[in-house]
Amino acid sequence: MASFVLVHGAWHGGWCWRKIVPLLESAGHRVDALDLPGHGDNPAPVSEMTLDANARLVADRVEAAGEPVVLVGHSMGGISITQAAELVPERIATLVYVTAFLPGDGQSLVQLADGDPSALVQPNLVVDEAAGSCVIDEQARQAVFFGECSEEDASWAVAQLVPESLAAVAAPVRITDERAGAVARVYIECERDRAISIAKQRQMWADRPCAQVFTLDADHSPFLSRPRELAEHLLAVAAG
Repeated sequence: MASFVLVHGAWHGGWCWRKIVPLLESAGHRVDALDLPGHGDNPAPVSEMTLDANARLVADRVEAAGEPVVLVGHSMGGISITQAAELVPERIATLVYVTAFLPGDGQSLVQLADGDPSALVQPNLVVDEAAGSCVIDEQARQAVFFGECSEEDASWAVAQLVPESLAAVAAPVRITDERAGAVARVYIECERDRAISIAKQRQMWADRPCAQVFTLDADHSPFLSRPRELAEHLLAVAAG
């Protein structure tokens, strides 16, 4: 039996893992799909939606598991789990990046996303400087995130999205080789992703080598479009 802590990406919430949680639990594992501040069922003002707050919440939930966890991050969740690993490296068995940003020390999501011309996020990003937040243009959300999902799942998921904090997106991680850098890493890449291109995913895991790389023929949301395949990879990680 293993403990999983699942961390969503920008604009999303713990709801995105709703098909994955029962698949992992049915295999006998414990699963915590959390909501970061300002997302899902964890309301917070934009001023409290920071990388530090995200990392601290993730670290707290990791510690609450009572045993080393498989810590999974999707998309921007890769930033959160990386910073959390600096706080509690001894409590994490493996970091799993699901088509996620994989930063080194001093890198932010904004820096990592730069130079990804085939990605659809930047051309469809709507920034509200006064509010300190950003969203994806409503007409593009399904194409960006849920292109391989059923119409039912895509419509439901689009309706759950919330504004994301500009501060959290721009914040660089601060990590060391001795702590976060020492935790085993696994990457699950998605070949049909339109939010983070497969080329960008491969560039990131090449720059920060992982113990194992799995490949899914999936969009940016394999937890909805390819849940069984994604769950199989996560179970394989838990099995060692």
